[in-house]
Amino acid sequence: MTFKLYLDLFLAFLKPGVTTFGGGPSAIPLIEEEVVHNYGWLTVEEFTDALAFGNSLPGPIATKLAALVGYKVSGWIGSIISIFAIVAPTAIAIVLFLNIYLKYKNTSWLKGMMKAVRPVVVVLLVQVAINMAQKSFPDFITIAIAGVAGGLIFLTEIHPALIILSSIIFGGVFFK
Repeated sequence: MTFKLYLDLFLAFLKPGVTTFGGGPSAIPLIEEEVVHNYGWLTVEEFTDALAFGNSLPGPIATKLAALVGYKVSGWIGSIISIFAIVAPTAIAIVLFLNIYLKYKNTSWLKGMMKAVRPVVVVLLVQVAINMAQKSFPDFITIAIAGVAGGLIFLTEIHPALIILSSIIFGGVFFK
């Protein structure tokens, strides 16, 4: 593989690594923008599948997407580069800013900053959900699966991992 491809992978995951606030899920639309729209490494359908697959495994979703896309594009080296690019900014920032955060965490200006960024993160997640929904609900049965999953998630104490696992088994048996 070429140096340019490695650099592209690094930059594609560095951008969400540097600009994501609110945790891994808020990185999803930024990762989608890079890997689907900017570089074309995945289609929307492939990204939706990668997200579903990644969410069925333990660990942070942004790191799993970086590993998956990096591997698809350039094997193990691509995976390592992508993971490093998305994790390094947060690791460095935490080390550099932890003392500042701990010192000022109860100040009104820092509380105000955090309060203002939360709605933006929610909107980014809604954007991803809408984009994914357009490809994820091609028929009544997939809409029904979503309804059942939503009911189980919001109305019961069943762990989401069990719901995901059940949907994987259901799909493997009935969607051939």
